[in-house]
Amino acid sequence: MKKYLIIGLVLLVSLPLCAQMRWNSSYQAYIDQYKDLAIAEMLKYNIPASITLAQGLLESGAGTSKLARESNNHFGIKCHDWTGGTSYHDDDEENECFRAYRDVYESYEDHSKFLARQPRYKRLFKLKKTDYKGWARGLKSCGYATSPTYAKQLIGIIELYKLHRYDKAKKYDHFMVDRSSVKGAVPGGALHPIHAYNKNYYVKARPGDTFRSIAAEVGISYKKLAKYNERDRDDQLVAGETIYLKKKQKKADKAYKNRPHRVVAGESMYSIAQYYGIRLESLYKMNGLSPEYSIKVGDLLRVR
Repeated sequence: MKKYLIIGLVLLVSLPLCAQMRWNSSYQAYIDQYKDLAIAEMLKYNIPASITLAQGLLESGAGTSKLARESNNHFGIKCHDWTGGTSYHDDDEENECFRAYRDVYESYEDHSKFLARQPRYKRLFKLKKTDYKGWARGLKSCGYATSPTYAKQLIGIIELYKLHRYDKAKKYDHFMVDRSSVKGAVPGGALHPIHAYNKNYYVKARPGDTFRSIAAEVGISYKKLAKYNERDRDDQLVAGETIYLKKKQKKADKAYKNRPHRVVAGESMYSIAQYYGIRLESLYKMNGLSPEYSIKVGDLLRVR
């Protein structure tokens, strides 16, 4: 019995890291928020976007670490050969010096330059951008981190969240890259996490939010923000409601093809349009309805 118990423990320890990991919503929020920035960096420096995202997730705890929140440092880069801002945190030793950045964009840019300009990482740039496993193992062997499981952790994150799909990207959303220059824009921090849906981005309103306050945070006109959501710019927002950051689509996501929406109590045409991320006008038009029509519980509405 003891023999079999030992064998079982060995097998458990040897399971692939990705099999032991669990999907985390805060990780996905981080990916939605910074994938375009990682792609932009990849197109400039040839570092796989999957590697940049996985390192950012791992090193910053999906943007929630003290170093990320207070210093915008998402990659745990220390002060060696650095003349910019600094902060001090305990790591391998007590009170170590870490680089501090003005915004998240600067952290990602410095991470790219750090890898591209350090001679010890030179051999990694001979790998294909799609070889995330080679990059992960190379970062470990080149001394980026001291953890013996660092490469496995990166690979596990990349495969669980399918980050390797971004390594083939040819373009990125400039809106999301520009937003990374907002200081402290991290999930779990003071600012709103951004989520991706139906070729758009949205935040969830918090108590006290207004179109003005959210617009100032994301760096766009509050009048445009209200217009994108088909509302009056002075409307009061309810905590938990969805606020889209770009003009909504005319149709719902492809997943809703041939899947009409059945109206339930408490819904309105507007709430349904917001739920699917589509324009209210388009919802009426798809269903041959006029704005004067009052929907009823049980109605079936096309959303695509």
